[in-house]
Amino acid sequence: MFKRSRRTDPLTRELPSWLSNLLIFGTLASVVLAEIRRPLRPAREEKLRHDLRNVAMSVMTATAIALTEKPVTAPLCREVERRRLGLLKQRRLPVGVELLFSIVLLDYTLYLWHYLTHQVPFLWRFHRVHHVDLDLDASTALRFHAAEMVLSVPWRAAQVRLLGISTLPLALWQTLTLMEILFHHSNLRLPAAFERRLCRLIVTPRMHGIHHSIVQEETASNWATIFTWPDYLHRTIKLNVPQEAITIGVPAFQDQEELTLGQLLKMPFAADRPSWQTADGSRPQRKEPLPLPKTSLAS
Repeated sequence: MFKRSRRTDPLTRELPSWLSNLLIFGTLASVVLAEIRRPLRPAREEKLRHDLRNVAMSVMTATAIALTEKPVTAPLCREVERRRLGLLKQRRLPVGVELLFSIVLLDYTLYLWHYLTHQVPFLWRFHRVHHVDLDLDASTALRFHAAEMVLSVPWRAAQVRLLGISTLPLALWQTLTLMEILFHHSNLRLPAAFERRLCRLIVTPRMHGIHHSIVQEETASNWATIFTWPDYLHRTIKLNVPQEAITIGVPAFQDQEELTLGQLLKMPFAADRPSWQTADGSRPQRKEPLPLPKTSLAS
């Protein structure tokens, strides 16, 4: 009933580039306009300088992905399809079921990779470039060190090979991931009651803002990318920090003059220093009592 030949299997097709670009750039434009109308947090840096720096980094990131990830994952997806390799290829699932499980499992294994980028010191040196941004907005979603993308290629290859991911599910997941990170990094103030319901399903701006706090215990939460269930499953969810109580960034890098484009590119390779200590050696802590239980979103 569910037998599919490779020639007719819709999961072997490419996602049309026009559709992917429409979804991504449509999300970007919508989020940026919404940020202007309903900002969640006041800006600390001059907006044009901040955004131009992040756009420049995003161009380098996109180039690194195109040069290193795509040449690995594209032929690997074809090999997975041809030889029926990986978890999802062990049974011939209906197309819709395999597509859904592919996206869910890719998202969950990205949760694991995100956790590792914080916990493994070598990986954190590169991922920290994303976190030292003093203002969290849609441009932050695209601002990663190009070398971090190169380092993630073996993980992405393992996701494809071990899970058994075909061409279309991988492309669709990547598009959905970009759309979601543009949304949850945004400086967009949603109605609190609506966001309390929404964050039970997907990551939202208030939820991810807590992950970008200078308080280490808050950054060590909310690791999810698209769906929030991995954070609930592993009890890494934290929602009860009010946004006005959050300072965005990393304690050791609060000086704007250290966050130029050149400095960010050199940061992973420079002499290291304790990320979670300020210039005076103190560690930011949340001393005041939080207003709600851990799993209740504060406005």
